[in-house]
Amino acid sequence: MLLKSIRFFVVLALSTLHLTAFSSEPLGTPDRDDIEYPDDEPNSPEEIELGRTLYFDTRLSNNGSQSCATCHNPDLGFGDGMALGLGAEKNQLGRNTPHLYNLAWNVTFMWDGRKATLEEQALGPIEAGVEMNMPLDKLIERLNGIKYYVDQFKAVYDEPITKAGIGRAIAAFERTIIVDDTPFDRYMAGDKAAMIPAAVRGMKLFEGKANCIACHDGPNFTDNSFHNIGLKSTDIGRYEHQKSPELNRAFKTPGLRNVVLTAPYMHDGSEPSLESVIRFYNRGGDVKKGISKNIKPLNLTENEIFDLLAFLGALTQHLDIKRPELPK
Repeated sequence: MLLKSIRFFVVLALSTLHLTAFSSEPLGTPDRDDIEYPDDEPNSPEEIELGRTLYFDTRLSNNGSQSCATCHNPDLGFGDGMALGLGAEKNQLGRNTPHLYNLAWNVTFMWDGRKATLEEQALGPIEAGVEMNMPLDKLIERLNGIKYYVDQFKAVYDEPITKAGIGRAIAAFERTIIVDDTPFDRYMAGDKAAMIPAAVRGMKLFEGKANCIACHDGPNFTDNSFHNIGLKSTDIGRYEHQKSPELNRAFKTPGLRNVVLTAPYMHDGSEPSLESVIRFYNRGGDVKKGISKNIKPLNLTENEIFDLLAFLGALTQHLDIKRPELPK
């Protein structure tokens, strides 16, 4: 456990400091034994079910119009299908809604890395005025009026409903949103027929000529770091929280599992399709000032672009997420 804790803080430090001189981690399948749990204990089925119910309950928003699943919709790749999301009051948000796949292994959260744990991430949109706009004290009061929640918090945590408990429960459910049995994973496990030839060629491009692995590395296809990739957006990103020049307009590298389901793309939702994303990188980004050293023209051919698309498609796994019957 000590080694796992050391690994966690080392990865966190690297992502925070935006150090990119280290070699990429090899691609592979995520190991569920590496998931970091609060108190080093896996979440119980009862805690996960409590979190699932909270996740789908619109009463977590002030006006009762939004649940976590409204923006992070399982039917839309745990996104909302829009370039920029909408808050509970139908106001447009400043960034694209990120997916939730394999957050169990993340070490920083949100596009700008402002949340350090999955529990903090779970509570952030609830209390944000531009999102669900629900003060947590008011939420606790509301949930205390629902017998199911009073009983379940007592059963799961042996205590009344608390802010920390709400965050822990939702995070427990979010840790179960795992993609680890894709054609790519089966290919890596030895089934060489699991990926079509175009996808195999695309994987070689991903690791080689296209150099996607420079940022999208490891089992979850993210270095957990922040990069300015040359978008036209003026959003300063990570720089708002860490005043380091190379972090100006830098955003977290998103994981790529189930990426075909999560359009549109980029922190500003400016790229409508995976093909347009690849073409963006193929031309070396659009704004060169301050751009990451990893971003440069790729000179991919048309066939290579579509081979890369085939590989990204091989990172797909259908998840059957059942919506709970909400308590009265």
